[in-house]
Amino acid sequence: MTKQPLFQKKLSSPLGDLLISSTEEAVTGIHFDTDGQAQHQTEDHQLLTKACHQLKDYFDGDLLEFDLPLLPAGTDFEQTVWQALQEIPYGQTISYGQLAQKLGDSNKVRAVGRANGKNPISIIIPCHRVIGANGDLTGYGGGIERKRWLLQHEGALLL
Repeated sequence: MTKQPLFQKKLSSPLGDLLISSTEEAVTGIHFDTDGQAQHQTEDHQLLTKACHQLKDYFDGDLLEFDLPLLPAGTDFEQTVWQALQEIPYGQTISYGQLAQKLGDSNKVRAVGRANGKNPISIIIPCHRVIGANGDLTGYGGGIERKRWLLQHEGALLL
């Protein structure tokens, strides 16, 4: 059973409101607020403030790499996939197949896709940088238009 976040904060972004969650020590979630959860904020915390500043800098084009402690809840395999996602450089993409191959088993494409879809820390763990083998923008929890925006913002996708 995972520990519930202690702190939550809403951040307005070019993609809509984000709900950022953390414990005392680490960010545990960044989700697009598609169902109004962001109104349930707790007291502010220095880690949430730092996350908000870094996200604002990212959206302003002034930050290419995040520097925050992260604690995403998931299985060992999901953790492995999420760690690999963090190694995809800003402005670059990788296919699900390439990611599975990088993790040592090209037959695990679907498992990699499922783990990618369960990523609880959007944007900072850049699951948006994973695309279909043919270059299609497949699957994104925040919606394909947000994925397109993020990739265009990073220069990985031309207009």
